[in-house]
Order: sequence, then structure tokens, then C-alpha cells
Amino acid sequence: MTTNTLDATIRTAGGKGPSRRLRAEGKMPAVAYGVGLEATPLAVSPKELGRILQGEHGLNTVIQLALQGQANIATLVVDYQIHPVTRAFLHADFKKVDLDKPVDVEVKLELVGKAAGVTAGGEQHQVFRKLPVRCLPANIPVKLVHDITDVVLEGVVHVKDLRLPEGVQVLLPPERTVAAVVSKKRRKEDEEEAAKAEGTAVAAAGAGKEKEEPKAAT
Repeated sequence: MTTNTLDATIRTAGGKGPSRRLRAEGKMPAVAYGVGLEATPLAVSPKELGRILQGEHGLNTVIQLALQGQANIATLVVDYQIHPVTRAFLHADFKKVDLDKPVDVEVKLELVGKAAGVTAGGEQHQVFRKLPVRCLPANIPVKLVHDITDVVLEGVVHVKDLRLPEGVQVLLPPERTVAAVVSKKRRKEDEEEAAKAEGTAVAAAGAGKEKEEPKAAT
């Protein structure tokens, strides 16, 4: 498990003014909450937080918040705000986690190898770039990797086909498709069918609107 310690202090004042002064001091406002922990306003270093989240686990990194005089609090970053230009962190939400209980996170899905169906002229489609998983914080994988070399033309990869690390569960139905190799002809037919269905739906909506439109008073 990748863990890092982040120094934090409790904020006593809120609002735009105090937050502006806090950022001028090289800190940023944050909040920590979770089971058994009331929402606690904090001040942390945005640069240090950025350094931690640049690790291989990214947002799935367990961060130990170090508050003076208190035991460290194990957390995950569940929300954050960044400056649109400088990309610097402006605010972060830390959610307390129990290291002995499962957490739900999203993990990258990486497909490796060249599918047999692609060699035969098909096109590879990855339905999910990330997958929702449940596991203990210590078991959060950096990514899920699946070899698609044996996937033939018109073949699919289901959730049940994935080789998962021990203790990791994907929070999707076993039959859910995560990747497929389809022929160009089929893809064109699917796109045409989807466009046709969309056009039919739009026409039906328009007709319904005309039908419901009240008549002008005479």
C-alpha cells in the first residue's frame, strides 16, 4: 500500500478573506470528514499534496493527515479544486477511511497485446477506461491489466474474464462488456442504427410537443 503523511493544521476562520491569506502563506483550505469524524476545516500545503498525488496511485493514495497532538488520520482525497490556469490546488476534501474495511475507488483498466481480431481487420473498442472496484485500502491496485491477444473478431471481454488481484472486486455485473473487437462493417451498421433510433426519438418528441401545444384562443 502506498501511503504518505501530510502535515495539517486546524483552521479557525473561514470565508474568502482568510482563505486568500492562507494561500498567500503557501497553504490552502481543506476539510476532513468521515465515519466518527465531524467535518474538520484544515490548512495543508498544496505543493506537498500535489507531490503526493503524482505518485503511481494518484487519487487512490492513502494519505495520513498529521495533526499536532492527535493520532494520524488515514484518508483518501475524494474531491478537489484546481486553478484553471496555474493548475495549482485550491481546495481538497479528505475522507477518513478504516484501513480494515473495504473502500470503493476507480482504477484504470489497461489492455495489453494485439488482439487476433485486430490482426484480422477488426477494430478494438475499450468500453471502460476505468473500473469501479472495492477492496481494502492496502489492496488498491495501481491499475488492472488484461491481455487481449486471444480476442477474435467480434469477440468481447467481460468483467468475469478479468484476472483480478486478490481481494479486489469489480462493482459491475460479471457479464458487462469492458472491451470488444468488431468489424468495420458492423461498426458502421451500429452507428447507422444508433443515428436512426436517435432520429426517430427526436421526431416522436416533436410530434408529442405539437400534440400537447394548446390551441390559440378565438
